[in-house]
Amino acid sequence: MLALFLSAFVTFFVVIDPPGCAPIFASLTGGSPKSHRRAMALRSTFVAAIILFSFAIFGEAFLGALGISLDAFRVAGGVMLFLIALEMVFEKRTERRTHRAEDVKADPEHEDISIFPMAIPMIAGPGSIASVMLLTARSQGVTQSLIVLSALASVLLVNLGALLAAAPMMKLLGYRVEAMITRVLGVVLAALAAQFVIDGIKASFF
Repeated sequence: MLALFLSAFVTFFVVIDPPGCAPIFASLTGGSPKSHRRAMALRSTFVAAIILFSFAIFGEAFLGALGISLDAFRVAGGVMLFLIALEMVFEKRTERRTHRAEDVKADPEHEDISIFPMAIPMIAGPGSIASVMLLTARSQGVTQSLIVLSALASVLLVNLGALLAAAPMMKLLGYRVEAMITRVLGVVLAALAAQFVIDGIKASFF
């Protein structure tokens, strides 16, 4: 059970990427009052949690309604996560997130950044949605599903803490350390994505 929790925790941590969300959040809320930053962090985490838990609970039924097998979704999700991992290793994901944040910050109409871009797609993006559906689909029984959901809740709490401490954390870590962490996590995610693909192919043909 502990191995399942750690595996799910690492997967969610790598995909949601709290160390990568923190600097984006800090740049979007720069100059804002502390109460406003706290409200944005809480709201973005709450909205992302609703989205991710909804896909965790109803995702398998949604796939069934579309006629998509879980094995096919494992392969497709693994490929997508692998592409995200490549972007993390070569810092393409960070660049895209930074450009999106600059576009939002340049638009004066976007004062509330909790829904877009923080909740969607930075926290509850395609990668995290695919991950939560893959892990819950692979779980056997209610107990394992609850373990996966508890790992997701733990990572969301970690991410909330990262958002609340974004400004001082960025002063402490700096760009180079954050880039190093992102690349290491990208390598881990690539291995996890490959395992998803292998599991999907094995279940389909063997």
